[in-house]
Amino acid sequence: MPTITKSNIAYDKRSLNDQTLLKLYYNMLKPRLIEEKMLILLRQGKVSKWFSGIGQEAISVGVTMALKPSEYILPMHRNLGVFTTREIPLHRLFCQWQGKASGFTKGRDRSFHFGTQEYNIVGMISHLGPQLGVADGIALANLLKKNGNLTAVFSGEGGTSEGDFHEALNVASVWSLPVIFCVENNGYGLSTPTNEQYNCKHIADRGKGYGIESFILDGNNIIETYTKVQKLAESIRKRPRPILIEFKTFRRRGHEEASGTKYVPKELIEEWEAKDPIENFRSFLFSKKILTAQIDEAYNAEIKTAIDTSLDTAYAEPDIIPSETAELNDVYKSFEYEDYTPNKDTKELRLIDAISEGLKQSMQKHKNLVIMGQDIAEYGGVFKITEGFLEEFGKDRVRNTPICESAIIETAMGLSISGIKSVVEMQFADFVTSGFNPVVNYLAKSHYRWQQQADVVVRMPCGGGVAAGPFHSQTNEAWFTKTPGLKVVYPAFPYDAKGLLATAINDPNPVLFFEHKALYRSIRQDVPTDYFTIPFGKAAFLKEGNAVTVITYGAGVHWALETLDNNSDISADLIDLRTLQPLDKDAIINSVKKTGRAIILQEDSLFGGIASDISALLMEDCFEYLDAPVKRVASMETPIPFIGQLEKQYMAKGKFEDALKQLLTY
Repeated sequence: MPTITKSNIAYDKRSLNDQTLLKLYYNMLKPRLIEEKMLILLRQGKVSKWFSGIGQEAISVGVTMALKPSEYILPMHRNLGVFTTREIPLHRLFCQWQGKASGFTKGRDRSFHFGTQEYNIVGMISHLGPQLGVADGIALANLLKKNGNLTAVFSGEGGTSEGDFHEALNVASVWSLPVIFCVENNGYGLSTPTNEQYNCKHIADRGKGYGIESFILDGNNIIETYTKVQKLAESIRKRPRPILIEFKTFRRRGHEEASGTKYVPKELIEEWEAKDPIENFRSFLFSKKILTAQIDEAYNAEIKTAIDTSLDTAYAEPDIIPSETAELNDVYKSFEYEDYTPNKDTKELRLIDAISEGLKQSMQKHKNLVIMGQDIAEYGGVFKITEGFLEEFGKDRVRNTPICESAIIETAMGLSISGIKSVVEMQFADFVTSGFNPVVNYLAKSHYRWQQQADVVVRMPCGGGVAAGPFHSQTNEAWFTKTPGLKVVYPAFPYDAKGLLATAINDPNPVLFFEHKALYRSIRQDVPTDYFTIPFGKAAFLKEGNAVTVITYGAGVHWALETLDNNSDISADLIDLRTLQPLDKDAIINSVKKTGRAIILQEDSLFGGIASDISALLMEDCFEYLDAPVKRVASMETPIPFIGQLEKQYMAKGKFEDALKQLLTY
């Protein structure tokens, strides 16, 4: 019989039976023994990096055991207990940490930066905050499906300083989402103590400001954590709403092992070592004669054997052999384009009407499609594209959002994880900067990292010529064509807008759908009344000629048409790209090989725009066919100004004709 020391944590057994208490102990012991082994392997150079959760196991285990297996959990670096309590095979975890194929990211990401639908776990990214909004999206999906499930998401106290935390809490509160926000207050954000992180007494105090119930729990007390979270979870399932829980705990090792703990007072570490959640619970169980030395030894032996066996399996697996094909094929989820050909019935529509009609018909086709954006419900959106949608589809599917672009894009990602499509309207494309991180780091990279599709369309009203100034007139497509994993669509005509929007919504990958505001009500065209689709990556030839190839998109198409109509003697191929990612390279190259000259027109400013990439493409693939240098025409290298005469000077439109004629006389 071991020596029984008095527990430094006051446990109340309550109505828990011995089997549950032993399970709580076993589930805490398992990640602790894994961590101890990982620290040895780290010193041996067999693991590249480790974020220790030693001393915090009670939170991960207590929360996970309190939830149903069907309920999603979104953990952080130090929540190994979430993964082990959900009984993920250890060899797969070890393969993940060693970058082997049997891990969860095919060697493309490390540690806990992965998710798995099989176990309903969605791992973090290094930016910390986005997963809070993703949890909102999964919780919203639970409401829409009426499945009675909730979602739990973790953050450290440092992450609560990020805007994503505040946006996610606000959205969850406004929409009464069934989500538990679990904040592990472990004393330090890397080396920065809590008194330099926030200036309120408790993080839980913030709940009141968002109209959210909040609680403070002893994060080292497994019984308190498990029973309280279990009780709250049962309540949330019956009455959906968000709850904020602050778990008081401590990080006893470095932020990651290389950083050490020299910045932590020795007495503080000793104080929290005395509150170790496993040692104290072991003492309690021994004192109550629930745990015996024989059971304890058996648990240790079983777990250690499983660790060693699983490590052997992971070591034996061969290293990943790099394959460019495999890498490129996983950037996007495969999408089998389905062609919907309309009948011959048409009606004249403006660009804005075509987008509205295409969106409405997609809502009718996809019963799991949700639209989110500022003022899109009763008001119909600032451009009235969703006017009347609320009456037909209801508030569940046409959702006004708070002004929080980041959280709403993250919510869309959460909906996708739960199998629900979404369209997010940026009130203006300029405002996507407030949600830039989740677009380029979460939506774009999820399928490549862990084969999770981001079935999200972000509508982007963009462009100048409407005297709206620097923050409502940008055409910022180049920010996204640079990012692998995103698709970028930019129609110039009502017909294309309707068909391409339908395809964008069908496509399970994230799509940035640009809509030029100056074209909304100025361009009309006969458009099929039926639902129809247009494939991505297929440019349109609007004119055919032999002297020059004009390559453009968006408003530039209409500028080029006007110029060519006014200069009927110019024999030109006019290519409307329609989609920028994927790009119809064959159409561009074949045309330039025929004409020998190319001019690329974009509304965006010159440096770093897509015209530069197309120019480089032509220099590499068509150099011997060129009779003149490739010409780029773009707007001035300034922010776009407000007043008409300055905006006119800024725009590429006024420069195009002279540049075209200069190219032809080269």
